[in-house]
Amino acid sequence: MSYATMTPAELARRLKRGDRLSLIDVREADEHALAHVPEAQLLPLSRFNEWVETLSPDEELVVMCHHGIRSAQVCAYLSQQGFNKLHNLAGGIDLWSLEVDANVPRY
Repeated sequence: MSYATMTPAELARRLKRGDRLSLIDVREADEHALAHVPEAQLLPLSRFNEWVETLSPDEELVVMCHHGIRSAQVCAYLSQQGFNKLHNLAGGIDLWSLEVDANVPRY
């Protein structure tokens, strides 16, 4: 099992189109306070055990973090649990800021 990678530009197109997907931000609250994508639900990786069971394998999930490393780890775990509608946001919020929304601060 595996997961796909989604570019920030592709995610922006899909959000604008109104596609049904859940965008999950696994950064911590202090990082989220610095910069975030409004459509993303903050589910900090440090609290993974508290929220992982709330996810549904039937949903299309896009997981993001700062640069894409932590989100890739979450995607790898979820794919092992039978999730197959998974995407890791390439480059995370940092690349989102560079390619999609320059108003999102880089840190």
